Order: sequence, then C-alpha cells, then structure tokens
Amino acid sequence: MTSTLPPNDASILAHVEKFWEQRLPHSPIYQFLLSDIKLTHASKGVVRARLLLSKNHINAHGGIHGSVSATLIDWVGGMAIAAWDNRTKTGVSTDIHISYQSSAKDGDWIEVEGNAGKVGGTLAFTTAMIWKVVDDRPGPIVATGSHTKFVRV
Repeated sequence: MTSTLPPNDASILAHVEKFWEQRLPHSPIYQFLLSDIKLTHASKGVVRARLLLSKNHINAHGGIHGSVSATLIDWVGGMAIAAWDNRTKTGVSTDIHISYQSSAKDGDWIEVEGNAGKVGGTLAFTTAMIWKVVDDRPGPIVATGSHTKFVRV
C-alpha cells in the first residue's frame, strides 16, 4: 500500500535537502543512524526518503530496531514540517506514536514518508509510514506513526 504523492517540487526538495544538510552535523544520533538517508521527494508538507539498512539499524533478532523506526518517524515528521512552508525551525516533540507491523533486515532498503497534516501557530501534526522496498517500490509496511510537535518560535 502506497500513498498518492503530489508532484515533486524541486524548490521544496532543495530547501529540505539544505535544511537536512545543516541539521545533520548537530545531531549525533542522526549522524549515527541517518547519515546515508537520501531524500527522494518533497512537496508542500510531504517528504519521502530511502535508507539502506546496516548492522547499526538492526536489533538482536536481526530486524530493524524499534528505536530506529521511532527515530525515522521523528525525523521525517520534522522534514515534512520544513516542507510545509520552507521553515528552518521544526519544533520539539510533544507526542509520538508508532505501530510496528512487520520488519526489515540488514541489507534491505526502506522508504519513509512524512506528511504534515496541519502546521499551526503552536502545534504541527504529522503522520509517517515506513515501507520495505521491493522491486524499487514501496512494499510491505514496516511501521506507521504519528508525531506532534510544538512549533511556536
């Protein structure tokens, strides 16, 4: 199951890529887990990215670690907020919820999508999906989530 994406917007993608480039050096956890993530799509409030899973992403049972999924949902929610209106401050988390549905392993590609459903003056509400990539397309859902952020500057 995949979502219907609005057309890619090159200017929003460029903004989100620059935002990510500037943010990455200031976050050791993002450097450890997401330094190789590749943004593939951006439009107003929507971001998609792909990541090749490595041993750094895997739990003792050989599947993607739940904390990696949580980090991805946190990350992609912030990126979707940045894509909402080209902002450079995406707030702080107030709530995050994740439903784990299947798994992925070392060497698998995953795709993550974040959608900013509403970005207001105080709060932003995002949803996210993580898929295992099969035949270069989103395949089985690995996890879904929602993320609320306090965004007032």
